Amino acid sequence: MKTLEQTAPTYSDLPVYLNLSMVTMIWGGTFVAGRMLSSTLEPLLAASLRFSLASIALLLFLCLARVALVRPTLKQALQLAVLGFFGILFYNLCFFQGLQYVQASRASLIVALNPAVIGLASWWLFKERLGPSKVWGIVLCIGGAGLVIVSRDPSSLQSAAQGWMGDLLIFGCVLGWGIYSLFSRNLNDSLGPLQTVTWSILLGTGMLWLACVAGGEARLEPLRGLEMRQWLSLLYLGVLGSALAYIAWYEGIRRIGATRCGVFIALNPLTAVLLGALLLDERLGALMGVGAGLILTGIFLCNKPLARSAQKTI
Repeated sequence: MKTLEQTAPTYSDLPVYLNLSMVTMIWGGTFVAGRMLSSTLEPLLAASLRFSLASIALLLFLCLARVALVRPTLKQALQLAVLGFFGILFYNLCFFQGLQYVQASRASLIVALNPAVIGLASWWLFKERLGPSKVWGIVLCIGGAGLVIVSRDPSSLQSAAQGWMGDLLIFGCVLGWGIYSLFSRNLNDSLGPLQTVTWSILLGTGMLWLACVAGGEARLEPLRGLEMRQWLSLLYLGVLGSALAYIAWYEGIRRIGATRCGVFIALNPLTAVLLGALLLDERLGALMGVGAGLILTGIFLCNKPLARSAQKTI
């Protein structure tokens, strides 16, 4: 009975769903913010600055809330270092390097595989039950994300001569985020989402700057050429897209599990397309509406079955 109450969705899970929807909307906006920076800053430098701002925001929040940054044990520190490596450093290296070979739309389509990877990994590693509804929900989310992306750019399915390298690198993003999502379970329980996110971002930021120095990109001269909207983009990426969104994501994982959280990632391309239409005057088509419907149906299916089980138990 106790386990079911912890895992089954109830009306009290509604704030979690709203938070996860907000997170995916924020992450959808990071594509627009990133495009505003791409012509001025080197990718690795932009990522290092983004997570430096996230680190400052998190430490400032802890200070204002009068919450001490806990000292993790050696085992916890090693786990946090793994999260920082895969979720911050590895993800960003794969993402920015992959975009040199493939279009952003094609990359988004590959990243939309996250729900399937997280769901299968949860089933294989943690014996999480995957019923037919969850499987169909994941499939619909991926298919809907694909329709949304193709509706904006039909050429996104085409690949250049070296496209396989870009596909492989972007799929590395999927693996990195899967590890960052799945292997936080014990830390979320022992340290809490705020401490886990803060430590993983602090460690990952240090790793990013080391990579930035090694790659010769640690130059602050480009910052002098940034306009106000680009500074605002950096703040958006660091404070909203990293610090706050990561905390809400880990809180969602703690409350409803990685698989049910993962399907919300399919909202990312939908949000990116909608924001592109609002801010960048990009066109919307009927195919995007079909894709949006599939995504929402998939999220509903992935979360509904356990709710029925909970009602029967009660």
